[in-house]
Amino acid sequence: MKTLKFRQHLAKEVLERIKVDQIMRKKFIAGKVEWDKKIDKNNTVWLKKIITQYGWPTISMVGKKASDGAWLLVQHADHDVQFQKKVLKMMIEMQKINKKEINPANIAYLTDRILIHQKRLQIFGTQYTRKTKKEDFKPLPIKDKNDINERRKIYGLSTLEENTKRINKEYKKLKR
Repeated sequence: MKTLKFRQHLAKEVLERIKVDQIMRKKFIAGKVEWDKKIDKNNTVWLKKIITQYGWPTISMVGKKASDGAWLLVQHADHDVQFQKKVLKMMIEMQKINKKEINPANIAYLTDRILIHQKRLQIFGTQYTRKTKKEDFKPLPIKDKNDINERRKIYGLSTLEENTKRINKEYKKLKR
């Protein structure tokens, strides 16, 4: 019973941190607040402690929503690429053991995020940019773009074209 209570507490904490993370990002996009680096740094420190003590928050440990939330905290830990690499390795190993413990899309997103930080080409086309605020988002450079949608499908992602439309549509909603 103590383990179940901890798991519920951990899931709740992850979801609270994601809520704060997303509120700041949405307000920043809407031009209402400055970017708050402390949020990502505090989340990284907290998550490192959790991982050291208990391991990665898997789907069976905290539920899909909180496990995805923990991944998002890592995705936003751009100030600590070594940590992102460590977590990616953990996620890949866990997925080999039990495919139901890790959302494969999270592996694709984190892989691309790390590659972009290393100034390398992404392989899943999950990372986007735009040159000016008036332009639409476009994927950062992709390795082997010819079979991108096959790779994306294996990891549970929509096509690159569908995802690009979705991102630009969502961003336009946030700007209002």
